[in-house]
Amino acid sequence: MKKFFTVNGMIKPNQIIGELPTTKTIYNNFFKMAWPSALEALLVGLVSAVDTMMVGGLGKNAIAAVGITNQPRFILLAMIFSLNVGITAVTARRKGQEDQTGANNTLRSGIMLATIISLTMAVLGYLFARPILLFAGAEDSYIKDAMTYLRILMFSIPFQSLNLTINAAQRGCGKTKISMWTNIASNLVNIVFNYLLINGIGIFPRLEVAGAAIATTMGACVAFLISIATLFRRNNYLSFFHKATWSLKKYILQPILKVSSSAFVEQVFMRIGFFAYAAIIARLGTTAYSTHLICMNILSLSFSFGDGLSIAASALVGQNLGAKRPDLSIIYGKTGQRLAFMISTGIFFVFMFGGKYLVSLFSNEEAIIALGSSIMVLAAFSTHAQTSQVVMSGCLRGAGDTTYIAVTSFISIALIRPLLTWLLCFPAGLGLYGAWIALGLDQVFRLFVNFRRFSSGKWSMITL
Repeated sequence: MKKFFTVNGMIKPNQIIGELPTTKTIYNNFFKMAWPSALEALLVGLVSAVDTMMVGGLGKNAIAAVGITNQPRFILLAMIFSLNVGITAVTARRKGQEDQTGANNTLRSGIMLATIISLTMAVLGYLFARPILLFAGAEDSYIKDAMTYLRILMFSIPFQSLNLTINAAQRGCGKTKISMWTNIASNLVNIVFNYLLINGIGIFPRLEVAGAAIATTMGACVAFLISIATLFRRNNYLSFFHKATWSLKKYILQPILKVSSSAFVEQVFMRIGFFAYAAIIARLGTTAYSTHLICMNILSLSFSFGDGLSIAASALVGQNLGAKRPDLSIIYGKTGQRLAFMISTGIFFVFMFGGKYLVSLFSNEEAIIALGSSIMVLAAFSTHAQTSQVVMSGCLRGAGDTTYIAVTSFISIALIRPLLTWLLCFPAGLGLYGAWIALGLDQVFRLFVNFRRFSSGKWSMITL
């Protein structure tokens, strides 16, 4: 093994520490972890897309009622998302250090924290559904349906949160297929009961928007049952049968909170920015807002591929840092970037030439289809920056460099995107087109700053 040197305490870019796998092995390792994560992310995105698509037949007010709940729901889950960034990063390190007990300690602390947080958020979301939705920009024409949808979803929050936390730990250990299968089952349940409950098929009542919410909640419960069942297998790396503690001890919580606290600040800035972005667009009117929701659903499905690569990059970076191989962490990060570029190129052509068809799957209103097909052209030009910056962010999160991500999120998502959206939508008079131009500029900025950080190598010196 070659001796490892640093310059001013920093890793030199491309510094080789030990023996390197072949290029084929690197890509095989990355792809093996990435494809289940990409499929999982795609299925998570499909939950919202399927609800929007299947209530689309009820009219644009129903689309708006379902869509307006997205950002409030994500805000309520922000603490869970940030907790899970820490869970993934720490379990990946423990896996790389061959510390199975440490990984199981991290998981159990995560489960306890997720239970407390999710129950609190669910109660708050149920009690304050109306003021939350009014603040989000909901209009009188659909706020009643939106309240019904959001309140029913609050019953799913604890199950969804625990499922996400368990899967976050499994991903950190490289077990990405587990979360994939839980989401396949969840989506199947969601789609079947959407069909039965929205329009009332056979013995099932016609519940419309409420039926979509019930179906989503049922899917979340099924996913939770499957994910927790994996912890009752004796031979699994993460298992309730492995000797570990359920106590919230300082030495277990400290590394989790070190990453999660910064990730929480990032989530706060992200959700404020996304919330403001959606609220500004909601004021463009129901047709523009419904079109935006449809296009965002389509974009989120393409985002799934980047998210899958990001999850794989995060786990591989964390594991190799735990194994004291930052050189391999750098190699896997660059591998993720190459794959992101190739996938984004395919998505670009799909959006450019198939945008009109994709929008028509969600609505048959001519005004929405016409506007949506133009918006999808703008979406096509943002795909490369979007996918690449997500992978870079995943590398930095896997290393525990969440403070930097929090700062960039504040600047880009909480400040630049909402400000540009308002300026381009109203003073510049571009309407919905302005909002999507602002989105693209936000993605380019985040790609630039995250790529610079990754290239510096500072993230590889963080200890957990």
